[in-house]
Amino acid sequence: MCADPLIVVLIGPGGVGKGTVARRLLELDERLWLSRSWTTREPRPTEDGTEYFFVKREVFEDAIARDFFYEWAEFHGNLYGTPRPAPPEGRDVLLEIEVQGASQVRERDPKALIILLTAPTMALLEARLRGRGDTEEHIARRLESTRREVERGRQLADVVVVNDDIERASGEIVSILEGLRQSRRNPS
Repeated sequence: MCADPLIVVLIGPGGVGKGTVARRLLELDERLWLSRSWTTREPRPTEDGTEYFFVKREVFEDAIARDFFYEWAEFHGNLYGTPRPAPPEGRDVLLEIEVQGASQVRERDPKALIILLTAPTMALLEARLRGRGDTEEHIARRLESTRREVERGRQLADVVVVNDDIERASGEIVSILEGLRQSRRNPS
């Protein structure tokens, strides 16, 4: 068995279902451990505080100064970051992060598996964003940046998964992870 944990990075534009797919992956694959990110943004009405550690900007900036984060990025005026992962023994790390942060992960760990999650269509993505309770201004900004995020994500990603169905997309990712773990156990 490989001693180093596999770093699995789930990226994609807002509203694509990263959080939902990440939660489903944790249910389907007991070897995955989610490294919970920090953010300075306000919680959405649908969030109960388990998705992120919500902190004040000063606290986040202090953590940056102390080199606390594995990756961090500013996105639409808010800071997002992932503390250096420390998974339990035998577990692989799942990071649900922004495309900007994935660039830092790639630099730190070229062997990390970066998965770009996309929506089947832009219209569906817009509908998902509207269903999250975001403001019209926020939705407009997100849609504007989505094309750039997907383009950059395609450059970084090892795999692109279309999230047209949570079960299908999650199952595809679990199959990819199983294959990768098998090749790490039995390198040719």
